[in-house]
Amino acid sequence: MCQGSIHITYILIYSITYINIHIFYINIQGSTTFIQTYSSLVKAFRDGTFQFLPTFKHGDTVVNESYAICLYLESHFKSQGNQLIPDGPEEQALMFQRMFEGLTFYEKLGSVIYYDWYVPEGERHDSALKRNKDGLVVELGLWEGYLSKGSGSFLAGKSFSLADVVVFPTVAFLFRFGLSAGRYPKLAEYYALLKDRPSIKASWPPHWLEGPEEELLLKDI
Repeated sequence: MCQGSIHITYILIYSITYINIHIFYINIQGSTTFIQTYSSLVKAFRDGTFQFLPTFKHGDTVVNESYAICLYLESHFKSQGNQLIPDGPEEQALMFQRMFEGLTFYEKLGSVIYYDWYVPEGERHDSALKRNKDGLVVELGLWEGYLSKGSGSFLAGKSFSLADVVVFPTVAFLFRFGLSAGRYPKLAEYYALLKDRPSIKASWPPHWLEGPEEELLLKDI
């Protein structure tokens, strides 16, 4: 299995969500391309060219934002490695549905694990954090149900797809911050199934290898 396009895609997702300050250079079919992350953010504000980051440049084509870059890569390099967008209309519809539902999933997660970061100290309220946690519980139940009732082990059926590429980092964050495998067994099975894929291991955030988060913010969820 060629790992090229999948490996690049995971780098994109992890870069934007973990705010790594790096520029990644990637060689695709002999041409050097790059992905910029938040290292360009200050400059973008200063010169008025702020864009959705990361930025991907392929030849003279520039694409911004992780999902857009993932779709572009799969469209232009679909002959390399795994096919990430299924051919069948029903499978394709489900894949796109799960893929874009992943945006809400990550938003619900972020509202809990980044609450103290997003909200100034004087504006924080236990009741607001509780609402955020309740919203995440509902969202977790939704995805636990998808995996329980699905026709395969992956988010959109029996094959690894672009939905898994963009949603798995959210699932990885969940268990990184202490989500209980006992309370969410299907999500735990899904996490265990994907975390050792070569393309995922190759793009695992380096500091994750050092140990778990000090604050397991989701252990009681």
